[in-house]
Amino acid sequence: MTYVLPLPGAARSLSPVLPVVAVIALLALPVPPGGEGGAGPADAVSALAVLFCLVLLVRQRRRPLSRTAAVVLGLPVAGLALAATGASSPGEGLTGLGRYLQVFVLVPAAVLLLVRDRRDLRVLAWSFVALAGWQGAVGVHQFVTGTGASYQGAMIRAVGTFGPQDVMGMATVVSFGLVCAVGLALGRTSARQRTVAALAAFALCVPLALSFSRGAWIATAVTCSAQLVLAGPLRALKAVAVGVAAGVVLVGGFGVGSAMLQERVGSITQVTDAPDQSVTDRYTMWAAAVGMWREHPLTGVGLKGFPEHRDAHASLALSSGSDTDGAGSGFVRQPLLSPHNMYLLILSEQGLIGLLALAGSWLALLALALRGLLRARRSGPGLDCALAACGLLIWQLVDFVYADIGGPSTVLTAVVLGLVAWWALVGGEGRA
Repeated sequence: MTYVLPLPGAARSLSPVLPVVAVIALLALPVPPGGEGGAGPADAVSALAVLFCLVLLVRQRRRPLSRTAAVVLGLPVAGLALAATGASSPGEGLTGLGRYLQVFVLVPAAVLLLVRDRRDLRVLAWSFVALAGWQGAVGVHQFVTGTGASYQGAMIRAVGTFGPQDVMGMATVVSFGLVCAVGLALGRTSARQRTVAALAAFALCVPLALSFSRGAWIATAVTCSAQLVLAGPLRALKAVAVGVAAGVVLVGGFGVGSAMLQERVGSITQVTDAPDQSVTDRYTMWAAAVGMWREHPLTGVGLKGFPEHRDAHASLALSSGSDTDGAGSGFVRQPLLSPHNMYLLILSEQGLIGLLALAGSWLALLALALRGLLRARRSGPGLDCALAACGLLIWQLVDFVYADIGGPSTVLTAVVLGLVAWWALVGGEGRA
């Protein structure tokens, strides 16, 4: 007779979502200097999480996804498969197809199935906050000690453990954590949770500012404003008062409003009068992406085809690459291989069919998540989960205007989409 040792209550309740927590936790590890920014330990564990989910489904013998979930999450597959056939080589097509399926289909579906209730969603939200706190602490240390990435000749740019080869990595992680913290702080949970979340959101503003990432600033400002509006007028008024006080302390008390930071903020509005080279490169690559789409309007140039067709469509204003230095790495000239705009990247490589499929899936998730948020605001429970989920998706959709997938932090986008999918398709519908 075999006796199976029962799991403790806490372990039993958290066990399905632990592989997803492990994916988030592994992004705290430092990226090797000089790395190419490809797949890392977190990507490997995300594949194991998908496998774990499949085994769990087989053992439980239950239907994996509802019809609505299968349509929403499976919508991008057709456009991706069509674009893979148009790639310059079968290898490039399969590599691109695998990456897109990982980020936008397989891992989100696994997260959707592994999250069982609002407690699991809060565990993931707090995991985002914890990872942001760690990366933010490393980033602030880099700024204070002058060991960060190069910015205007000084080694002060906060990049966390991601290194100069992925300067957006820490900004993305910190932004996700800040958005989750704001959502948790605006909910109707215990006063202790709301207080801790509010303090975490306030603290994360410092490393976000020191990342010097204009795209992350814009996306976070838009998202937090949307969260305040969605939370209700009274909560919004209280949060704005606290935010103004925090801003006074942050700028006046700690001197965060340095000349470099003020100049970086001012450069956001100088995209036509006197743009810097990074802005010029960005708009040149955007124009190149549009040119590719005009030549292949329906199917694009094929997955991973942007670098090959870039020079044929870019003007002479495009520089040969961007310089990276510092944070434990030597000077490297990185080539510009993407338009730094997810929508234009999809449009150029997958055409209108691919863009409608992927963007349609994201907009469907957003509409369903917002509907669930309005229901939670009326009934009471789950408002913090709704605000965190909707905030994460809004942030990602806004940030895609200034960035695209690539680098170790990309796997977090897959986790975010899965978290949002659970709220939109399960939690917000009251079927948890």
